[in-house]
Amino acid sequence: MFPDPRDSQNDIIAFGSRLDSGTLLEAYRHGIFPWPIEDLPIPWFCPKIRAILEFDRVHRSRSLERAKRQSSWSITIDKAFDSVIRECSEAPRPGQDGTWITPAMVAGYVELHRDGHAHSIEVWDDARLVGGIYGVDPGGCFGGESMFFLEPNASKMALLFLVDHLQERGLEWLDIQVMTPHMETMGAHNIPRGEFLDRLERELASGRTLFD
Repeated sequence: MFPDPRDSQNDIIAFGSRLDSGTLLEAYRHGIFPWPIEDLPIPWFCPKIRAILEFDRVHRSRSLERAKRQSSWSITIDKAFDSVIRECSEAPRPGQDGTWITPAMVAGYVELHRDGHAHSIEVWDDARLVGGIYGVDPGGCFGGESMFFLEPNASKMALLFLVDHLQERGLEWLDIQVMTPHMETMGAHNIPRGEFLDRLERELASGRTLFD
C-alpha cells in the first residue's frame, strides 16, 4: 500500500485520500503517518529526522511531580477517546492557522480506536475532562499524536501517566514524530529515519501487548 520509506529521499512518502482504519494501521506499521495540507491530497510522512521520547530521559520537574502528588484529578485509559481527539482538534496552536486534525482525520482515528489500535489517556477533574493525549499502537509500540489541556499541567500529567503505563508493559520509548519545543523540554530527541525504522521493526516483532 505504501512505498518503503527507506527508499525515499523525502519526508513525504506518498499522497492519497484514504483515512480508514486499515490504511492508517498499515501506515503506522511502516513508520508512516498522515499530515493533511490544505488543497492537497493527504500527504503521508516518514520524516528523515524522527523525534522520539526515551523513558529513561524523561524530564520530570520537581514542580510537576509536586503538582502530581497534590492533585485530586483522576486519570483513565480509553474512557473518552472521541472527546480527547476532538478537544485536540480544537486546541489553540500559536503560530498555526487552524489544525491538521480535520473532521476526516477525527473519523479515521475514531474508527482505528474502535478497532483497538488507537488509544487515549484522559485527565478528569471530577466529571470534567481537563486534559488528555491520544495515539496509535500498531502492535507493540506507540506513536503519540496530539494532546490538550484545559487546566495547567493536565496534558503533562497525561503524558507521564502514559509513559509509566507503557514502561510497565515493557516499552522503553515512544514515537512523537516531529520535535516540538514542549516535547524537547520533556526530554525528547531526534534520531535518523533508518534508526527509527529499525527500532519500530524490533518492537513490532516483540509480540508485546500495550493495552488490554
